[in-house]
Amino acid sequence: MKEKITYKKVDVENTFHDPRQDFQPTVVKTHVRYDPLTGKTGHFSHFGAIKPQQLDLEKYLDPQVKGFCPFCGAGREANTPKFPREILPEGRLAKGEALLVPNIFPYDVYSSVCVMTQGHVVPLEQFSFDQLFDSFVVGLEFLKRVKALDSSLPYQIMGWNYMPPSGGGLVHPHQQYFATGQPGNQFAEELRASELFYENYHLDYWLELVTVEQKTGERYIGQQGDSHWLASYVSLGMLGEIVGVFPGVYCIDDFSEANVSELVSGLQKIFSYFSHKVIFSFNASLFFGPGGQQFFPAHFRIVPRTFLNTRDFAPDLNFFQAVLQEPVSVVLPEDLCREVKTFF
Repeated sequence: MKEKITYKKVDVENTFHDPRQDFQPTVVKTHVRYDPLTGKTGHFSHFGAIKPQQLDLEKYLDPQVKGFCPFCGAGREANTPKFPREILPEGRLAKGEALLVPNIFPYDVYSSVCVMTQGHVVPLEQFSFDQLFDSFVVGLEFLKRVKALDSSLPYQIMGWNYMPPSGGGLVHPHQQYFATGQPGNQFAEELRASELFYENYHLDYWLELVTVEQKTGERYIGQQGDSHWLASYVSLGMLGEIVGVFPGVYCIDDFSEANVSELVSGLQKIFSYFSHKVIFSFNASLFFGPGGQQFFPAHFRIVPRTFLNTRDFAPDLNFFQAVLQEPVSVVLPEDLCREVKTFF
């Protein structure tokens, strides 16, 4: 019987005369993997050659480096915009330290920024449960209200760039929440492939993936409540990728505060792992499929980021990702899983 989910890879060998070994013939093995859902490829190489770089977070508190931050102190009330009354009668949403405001540089019709903390610099291990929980709650509340207000934009997305070189414009912790009809190529391709899998097998691919990964144990990290955490077979990031799947939560309206607690609990464990590995930066996203389907549950992705070195501040992005749109990873998902699992 043909397996519903298959894992394919192609091994590659490269031979050269290595000056480090007196120019003796040297064979280096790499490989290419195929994503089991979309079939897209990812390269794995440079094993052990790239390490996370230490960042001096204190420098971002230096007034000359920090500059003006609209999210800091009492000034954030005066320096951040408000929503029109027809979108949010309150103008903004607040809970604990979290404050959700319009994005001055919007991504779509309904686009917001959640200022997560009062502090300008918050190391990963210092994020409290409440700071994370409150930020997700106000962000999701915004998306749920927008969905009820305007059904023409069926996709809801949270994006998060944390610390350089993630691409965030400010180091002050903040997340992006927006509703859209164009959720991005990765999202759209996975949505189409998930629907096709459902049509072929009458199964939710993501639930089947969790089941298969639990059985093999190679990339299954652990469980928090009803959520399941995995190392992706094809990593979108150079230092790997972790995905949290919320089976059965097919619509943002079904994503409860209990799910938020599961997300935050898993995230704090990942932050502990990142701190242990001296990882200071990441990109993350939480996204939801459209209503009325049962094949694309909510899932959360987080990808570590780093500089290749702090001499040139070369980022972990090159022609592969930027031009070929091909992910490259220097960490095997199976190794990542073994390391992160101890924190769960």
